Amino acid sequence: MPEHIDLKHLEDFIYELNTVLLSPRSQARIISGIKAFFNFLTIEDDLESNPAYLLESPKTGQKLPEVLSVEEIDFLISKIDLSKPEGHRNKAIIETLYSCGLRVSELVNLKISDLHFKEGFIMVTGKGSKQRIIPVGEKAISEINFYKEHYRNRLDIEPEFSDILFLNRRGKQITRVMIFTIVKKLAQIAELKKNISPHTFRHSFATHLVEGGADLRAVQEMLGHESIITTEIYTHISREFLRQVVKEYHPRNKRNREKF
Repeated sequence: MPEHIDLKHLEDFIYELNTVLLSPRSQARIISGIKAFFNFLTIEDDLESNPAYLLESPKTGQKLPEVLSVEEIDFLISKIDLSKPEGHRNKAIIETLYSCGLRVSELVNLKISDLHFKEGFIMVTGKGSKQRIIPVGEKAISEINFYKEHYRNRLDIEPEFSDILFLNRRGKQITRVMIFTIVKKLAQIAELKKNISPHTFRHSFATHLVEGGADLRAVQEMLGHESIITTEIYTHISREFLRQVVKEYHPRNKRNREKF
């Protein structure tokens, strides 16, 4: 019964959560639910006091997203089998994800009428049906044009998907699940140890811009973030990158430097 539970019981329960290697974030959610439950009982006068009031949540920290280096992205792309009919489509997908930092939903809904290659940008419809303009790189433009000419134009396209850029072999809009499958299989072929998803290319896009000195407001605009606070996570990633560079290359940090 709830009235027989005290702080010691709850702390013992949290200790058991640790023994099953539950992540701090998961533990924090469980503790939040426990606190809410006992708070409700206190408000309803079913309990005189809340035994979970002093229950501490683990520090979850800030989980930084996985990021690929430029070399890793090039290596992944080099592993795409271009002998297969869908090879150039997949290459165009990866180049677009990385070149423009798109969400998966934005990629699968990208339309041919959204492409403004002469002006060097694409029009993207993001969250809340808000549109934004994103510059597009030459590699992405080249791969998209090649895909359109040598793969897409040969498909039997269903009328309702005539303006959708990326299609499956049946002439229908490619799905989010298919994009995830393409990326996961590619990572396996490349034997990449990092846990990546289509969103990894968006993170890499933003991180590489920040590392290169791009204005954070410009990055925010291209990513379609409502708040600059969301974009600021990439400054943390950049700091980690810089810290690693110093650790690896600064003479005072080298473990095996020459002794005179």
